[in-house]
Amino acid sequence: MRYVSTRGQAPLLSFQDTLLTGLARDGGLYVPDAWPVFSAADLRALRGLPYAELATRVMLPFLGGAIPEGEFRRLVAAAYAGFDHRGVAPLVQIDQRLWLMELFHGPTLAFKDVALQLLGRLFDDVLGARGARVTVVGATSGDTGSAAIEACRDRAHLDIFMLHPKGRTSEVQRRQMTTVMAANVFNLAIEGSFDDCQDLVKAMFNDQGFRDTFNLSAVNSINWARIMAQIVYYVGAAVALGAPDREIAFAVPTGNFGNVYAAYAARAMGVPIARLIVGSNSNDILTRFFATGAMVPAPVTPTLSPSMDIQISSNFERLLFDLGGRDGTAVAATMERLRADGRFSVTPAQRAATAGLFAGWRCDDAGTRATISQTWRDAGLAIDPHTAVGVAAARAAIAGGAGEGPALDPTVPVVALACAHPAKFPDAVEQATGRRPALPARLGDLLQRPERVTVLPNDLAAVQAFVRRHAHLTGSVRETGVA
Repeated sequence: MRYVSTRGQAPLLSFQDTLLTGLARDGGLYVPDAWPVFSAADLRALRGLPYAELATRVMLPFLGGAIPEGEFRRLVAAAYAGFDHRGVAPLVQIDQRLWLMELFHGPTLAFKDVALQLLGRLFDDVLGARGARVTVVGATSGDTGSAAIEACRDRAHLDIFMLHPKGRTSEVQRRQMTTVMAANVFNLAIEGSFDDCQDLVKAMFNDQGFRDTFNLSAVNSINWARIMAQIVYYVGAAVALGAPDREIAFAVPTGNFGNVYAAYAARAMGVPIARLIVGSNSNDILTRFFATGAMVPAPVTPTLSPSMDIQISSNFERLLFDLGGRDGTAVAATMERLRADGRFSVTPAQRAATAGLFAGWRCDDAGTRATISQTWRDAGLAIDPHTAVGVAAARAAIAGGAGEGPALDPTVPVVALACAHPAKFPDAVEQATGRRPALPARLGDLLQRPERVTVLPNDLAAVQAFVRRHAHLTGSVRETGVA
């Protein structure tokens, strides 16, 4: 297994180098050079397995032998041993066709834990073997930051610098980052939007001298290993509900397109996914794309679901790569068009290729509150605003109102992703249900813990200067090509 950049001008990498590199040197994102495919018999053999064993079997083909199976099995088991639910990603039935997949049972109460608890261990394992150190830089709209920090805190071989938009996360989200006092953790509140934070991170990666000096790496969804680990829960849900002998649909609340891209990858591997319903809040660039074939960013509007307040969906480039026949030169031209013109459109054939699989649905704040209220009233389940966007999208698809493709077969179950614990957004949940969700006991004093955070302007030089002052440089990691 080798990994290729979506822009076609970076070297092919092994799994380990892809893990440590994050963003390719040509500005692209790494993807496998070919998808591993699971047969119907392979999928049936996954039924009933403990989550860690399921995860090991699904991810092993992506390693290409880079990590011994026994060592990888140990890392996976350790990653999920601390989750609050033994099932890691349990399914809860809401009604006859609609299911909820709870992905918030990890240490920071968000779906990002499912991938990042493994990613932190993979980093430490590979870096320790190489005697090297990296500087992790990332941008977060809320949940990635806390999950990444929890995964990387106190790791011997890395520092982590996490950028978040000042004043645009919930208090619980912010405090889960800023109350971590580990010496290798640095929180930066940027005076701007999440897209500004994301642009700063990309600019640091594109500054080759800075990148090499500080051995930059990434843990957000530009890192392929994040996507790899997220594929697992889609496979798990599908086989639990009857795959490969039954199709399934997923409704995914998303802004950066990473989570739903993992579902696309699961389908490419042989999972019978009939529809992927992309749930957007008022920042509905993805919904508009699937309706028109045009990607046209607009100003970011703050909403009840801040992790989705995004207008530049980085992971969409991975889908473009496949839609364009894996032509990296064409992808690079498209991304340059977005930078220069502020928009791009796909061809009619490319749009047609998405129409049968993807559907978009927009849910504004009023719809989000109504969905939280309805789910509490009908099913007795408290859900956070991001989950509510996914549930609203799922209900629209079941009713035949989402997307341009044919209506879903009534025998197809729809799984909405519950991406965050309701207690991460207590004000919105209380307003909609009259009940304020409580944090788990282990986080009961979170709002009283001291914080450590540095406020910086939306300025690349200022952020780089901060990294220069605080990063520890020991050893090096350099991107190397493989045949």
